[in-house]
Amino acid sequence: MTVHLTSFGPGKVILLGEHGVVYGQPALAAPISRGVRAWAVPSTRCSVEVPGGLSAEHAATLERAFARAAKVTGRPKVLVTLESDLPVSMGLGSSAALSVAVARVLLEAKGARPATRKQVEAVALEMEKAFHGTPSGVDHTTSARGELVLFRRGSAKVVRSPIPVRVLVAIVGERPSTKATVGALRERQARWPERYGRLFREIGRLAREGAEAVSGGDLESLGDLMNVNQGLLNAAGLSSEGLEAMVYRLRRFGALGAKLTGAGGDGGAVLGLFREPEPLVARLKREGVTCFVSQLAGPRAL
Repeated sequence: MTVHLTSFGPGKVILLGEHGVVYGQPALAAPISRGVRAWAVPSTRCSVEVPGGLSAEHAATLERAFARAAKVTGRPKVLVTLESDLPVSMGLGSSAALSVAVARVLLEAKGARPATRKQVEAVALEMEKAFHGTPSGVDHTTSARGELVLFRRGSAKVVRSPIPVRVLVAIVGERPSTKATVGALRERQARWPERYGRLFREIGRLAREGAEAVSGGDLESLGDLMNVNQGLLNAAGLSSEGLEAMVYRLRRFGALGAKLTGAGGDGGAVLGLFREPEPLVARLKREGVTCFVSQLAGPRAL
């Protein structure tokens, strides 16, 4: 290989169905404009340059994940470097974005041709296992496909919209590990299985209704479903004072719907569905909120 190879893995958000995937329910998930870019250049061995600023634990996990990807791709002799504009551990799929970017660049370095989606998903899953143990699959599948999907374990159906579906993503702050939040939920679910079974079946129905709303270009219905979903997530103990404050703040500024995305807990990110979110971004940034706009589906302006 005499030229540099580059690839991109987008982050992701869950529009509807948060946590339902873990309990066999569908989720409506979409890639976002921010993510992780990977470059590969010829080298004497297959290796990754660990980005500066990572904790020792995160750096070690990244190296273990990369070693798995290198093994299944035949260890092409390249040095991979990474660049991310995604905040880490905010529920935006940063590890999956990294996994997809690395999978693509290693596969193309080995095969000298564009990798297939299935190949990328298989290698990215190996990396996600190093990051999360038993990942649901929604993060890396959404990132690899690059389109809004109705995801259920074992399947992902692309959902298209006749109009733009655009969200404002607001960062609330640091949050506990996904493992801690999910573990606490699992304990409650094991103690009251019928109650939580009903709750997650309803969350799954919201995701299916959301796919229909997107296909029909009905943003008002999609926003209402997001609001209902947030109420159920709060009832499940997955929200917090900070997340709720941002949800209501975005609704107050005209969001058609707003909800947390990711594992939840004391921090993370909130989505607000707007027809025109840009004016609010400038205002929130002046008020010290880290936020950005991403289009999740629909036709894009030329």
